Amino acid sequence: MSSIITNNSAMVALDTLRGINSNLEMVQSEISTGKKVNSAKDNAAIWAISTVMSTDVESFDQISDSLNLGSATVGVARAASEQVTDLLQDMKSLIVSAQEENVDRDKIQTDISELTAQIGSVVGAAQFNGANLLNEAGSINVLSSLDRAADGTVTASQINVQKENLTTDAAVLGTDTLTAGNGGAATIAASGADVDEGASTTVTIAAGANGVVEGTTTSFDVNGETISYISTAGDTNEDVASGLVAAAAALNDGEGVEGFTFSAAAGVLTVNNVSGGDDAVVDNATVFEGGKQAGALAGLETIDVTSTEGAAAALSNIEGFLQSAIDAAANFGSKQTRIENQVEFVSTLSDALTTGIGALTDSDLEEASARLQSLQVQQQLGVQALSIANSGPQQLLSLFR
Repeated sequence: MSSIITNNSAMVALDTLRGINSNLEMVQSEISTGKKVNSAKDNAAIWAISTVMSTDVESFDQISDSLNLGSATVGVARAASEQVTDLLQDMKSLIVSAQEENVDRDKIQTDISELTAQIGSVVGAAQFNGANLLNEAGSINVLSSLDRAADGTVTASQINVQKENLTTDAAVLGTDTLTAGNGGAATIAASGADVDEGASTTVTIAAGANGVVEGTTTSFDVNGETISYISTAGDTNEDVASGLVAAAAALNDGEGVEGFTFSAAAGVLTVNNVSGGDDAVVDNATVFEGGKQAGALAGLETIDVTSTEGAAAALSNIEGFLQSAIDAAANFGSKQTRIENQVEFVSTLSDALTTGIGALTDSDLEEASARLQSLQVQQQLGVQALSIANSGPQQLLSLFR
């Protein structure tokens, strides 16, 4: 049956032409952008994956900058440590020559003093962008990677570089006040902090940026009982807090402080007033804070070879100084190598991610070119087919003549 109302042939031809034009638009977009997935509407899953990977690649570019900065900082420290080692070797040679009795020890001492001053100059100048790894204790962290877990969680990885204090500085002690309070921190003054029975207060151990100085005493009073702890080498705030808990337990022949219990966590000591009566006082708390630990070359300036005894003592001491400098140079050398290896890995990883992103989203231009030509031919045929279909109803006019 023929109808001028419904032209099925034209409808089929029109639907076919619409599909061809849609595919042609997609191919033209691929060719113009170079991507088969250019937005979320093209392929939401692939677009989401590639976008996350692209942000990671950008992050790795920043990580490379961080690693290069860290490598330069550690490299300066390594070079300075090696220079200090060379100077100490020169000093050792002078000290060895001073072991002879028929030499001018005063002139040798002058040379040793100049070398000591030069070592101080090298250590003081061994900084990069304001960071000096040779003039204090502590460590620095170099951002080395971003690790993405299967659930999408991202964590930052760090390379820890331990500082090596190669100064000739002796230990310097400072004093500060511990803090305590019920709920909030309040400075312990002469009046102290009242702790009612059944309540508790905290005492925060707050050593300075240079850490807890060996041999210093941290103490505070609880109802007239003095609890004190003398720090040892390598102590942290947590060690001091734990030491104070142990010291409190040892008071009164192991009976502790009557009516009180103590606990420590993360450098914070908690004083619990179990049955010590209301208005118990925690006060007179002091800690050495803001001090500076002795440098590895402390005592180098006191070397004196002008006497036989001094020359013998210097020969014994110089070995320790020399070993400290060698250890520092070796430590920095190992860390610099690790950082440089990480730089290479991050670069390789970034390239691999970029390649993966391209495989997911880039268009195959050879295929796209072939498809474009095919679709253009199909479009022409589709237009022709639609024209033929539309002319069909006109043939019905001949039946009415």
